[in-house]
Amino acid sequence: MALSHLFTGIDLLAFQFLLASGGCVAAGLGVWVVMTLCRRWLPGIAAQRSVWLLGQCTIIAAFLLILLPQSERLRLLPPIDIEEFAAPRAPAAANTTNVAASSQPPVASETASPRIYLTWAAYGWLVLYAAGLGDALVRLLRIRRTLHALAAAGHQTSAQPMDTFEVDAPISPMLFGLFRPRLLLPRHLRGFDSGQRQLILDHELTHWRRRDLHWAGAGILLQTLLWFNPFMRLLRNRLAWALELGCDRDVLQGRPPAQRKAYAAALVAQLKLQQAPITTALAFGNVTHDTLASRIALIRDPRGALHSRWARIATVAGLAGVLAASLALQPSLASQRMAQLSCTTLVDAATGQRLLHDGQCDARATPASTFNIVVSLMGFDSGILVDEHTPVMPYKPGYTDWNESWRTETDPTSWLITSNVWFAQNVTRQLGEARVQRYIDGFGYGNRDISGDAGKHNGLTMSWIGSSLQISPDEQVDFLRKIVNRQLPLSAKAYQMTGRILPAQTLANGWTIHGKTGTASPVLPDGSDDKQRQYGWYVGWATKGARTIVFARMMLDHRQQTYAGARARQAFLSEVATQLDTL
Repeated sequence: MALSHLFTGIDLLAFQFLLASGGCVAAGLGVWVVMTLCRRWLPGIAAQRSVWLLGQCTIIAAFLLILLPQSERLRLLPPIDIEEFAAPRAPAAANTTNVAASSQPPVASETASPRIYLTWAAYGWLVLYAAGLGDALVRLLRIRRTLHALAAAGHQTSAQPMDTFEVDAPISPMLFGLFRPRLLLPRHLRGFDSGQRQLILDHELTHWRRRDLHWAGAGILLQTLLWFNPFMRLLRNRLAWALELGCDRDVLQGRPPAQRKAYAAALVAQLKLQQAPITTALAFGNVTHDTLASRIALIRDPRGALHSRWARIATVAGLAGVLAASLALQPSLASQRMAQLSCTTLVDAATGQRLLHDGQCDARATPASTFNIVVSLMGFDSGILVDEHTPVMPYKPGYTDWNESWRTETDPTSWLITSNVWFAQNVTRQLGEARVQRYIDGFGYGNRDISGDAGKHNGLTMSWIGSSLQISPDEQVDFLRKIVNRQLPLSAKAYQMTGRILPAQTLANGWTIHGKTGTASPVLPDGSDDKQRQYGWYVGWATKGARTIVFARMMLDHRQQTYAGARARQAFLSEVATQLDTL
């Protein structure tokens, strides 16, 4: 199997899901530690349902944030290259040219067992997760059927705020049904004292008034989604415990000690009669022998279950810290072979009809040297540029000179041929930031952000080279249509001269192609340039007779000996331009 086929975009999602699953378990440990400490120092949170549900939400948030690619810039740990982790890579050729140059692609061995095993592990976890999720859903469905079967077998009693059924089964009095609440009362309640029966009924009705079913349902849903995380189960159990304690507190508020004692006695009696509680229902006897003593202690002395604003504040602060730490300390995954994209889009300039639209054409990237089309329009419109060969700007030490061909005097024509960066920078400097921004806004160019690198104040000179300014292929062709149709707020000279200096060639099929290439490196999450990949652009328009087609070709792939822009141009001319007559 060739290594180029081992990893795909779907593989990356599988690896990312595996990483997020492990990350949320680590976050769950942090949440549980915080909740345990808060419960020890602030016992009042035991009866506060909001903090326990918030703990579950924190773990879910950690899981989702790890999956988001935008969160990679917030992470402190360097990304893990899956390919380097899975198998050693042959050394690449030395980079002996400037930043825009390319190194040789790595030589990959056909023996890729570690990579295959890593891929199997990622997909195996996806299969296991899906199976576990399916099993959890089946269990919930079975419990739902059991509860409905109990209600169907019971006898409907006198009217309550919800349907109430008396059943001949050793169950606890329980409330169930998220959208249509129903109350099940075991027949053995008839043997209880009338005062105890009323207290038990008040308990279930208090659950209903407090909307505890919705809180319990949310906890069950979150636990089901992350069924593999043991801390989700622990937190959901604590949520159920808090719902019962809060309900006890509200039922017994203001009642005399005798009724509190009767309430506790009813709880003990119920526990002796019932079987295992049904976890998806809110049950009066939803306790275990381990928690019975604690619940009775709180029934007798409700002061331990009082609301505490400081308990909530401390818990929320602790959970926020866990979420921030889990995001910052989770490494992201990287794969040079997976992080590739491409687009080819062609549009009829006159009608706007889309003729070809292949790939991720809405993905924004740095415009690189294709931005020189914009600089040309601004330069000729403002008068800074005069004609094809005026002005001639001399090279000065200190100018951006990544390529040797730039270390010479340059005029507008040679500037576009060689993609001379310092020439464009001189034009934008003379225009000034405010004027450039007005042009960009008037053009509607990409994201219109010429701020440059954060904190470097280099927007006028670097914003279009792997920096803040971004544009998609779809946006490129929209911009090019405005040029061809002369719909921009520019002088006629700006259109005319830009068309003259834009590199052109006539193909054997009679089409004349005016186009500009562009090459730049992606920016990694740590702010450095990616030494392994390059963006390549080729944008412009093709004319034949009265017809004009605007086009944009963009790709992101592994560095090679030739610039990515040159390869994008060659691919367009050989694969697409020869077929223009059929579009």
